[in-house]
Amino acid sequence: MKQIEVVAAVIIQEGRVFAAQRNGKGEVGFKWEFPGGKTEQGETNQAALARELREELGVVAEVGDFIMTVTHGYQTFHLTMHCYQVEIRSGTLVLKEHLESRWLAPNELDTVDWAPADIPVADRVRELLTL
Repeated sequence: MKQIEVVAAVIIQEGRVFAAQRNGKGEVGFKWEFPGGKTEQGETNQAALARELREELGVVAEVGDFIMTVTHGYQTFHLTMHCYQVEIRSGTLVLKEHLESRWLAPNELDTVDWAPADIPVADRVRELLTL
């Protein structure tokens, strides 16, 4: 089975977290996720995440604390996702690859259809937002 390793951003502002809806492609099409992407050869997780956010959302971001790693077996691939708290330093979030986005409060995290691998991250974010 294909192994995919990715990084994901947990962007929290004013007590809400940023979530984005994937395009319709693939096994997790139209599902909601924490934005990010694949690490390229020679890149650190932090550098990959900063690059992906610049490419996909048009923002300059500072990658902060590691939150968690999630592994999930989908039907066609196995995913390992490293999640970090991220702060936007400059730019305005512009969706270049996603269909929609939302800023979700802790009580709104269950209002979107998360990709299965993102569910444990949403649960952890709920904890972080209610501390």
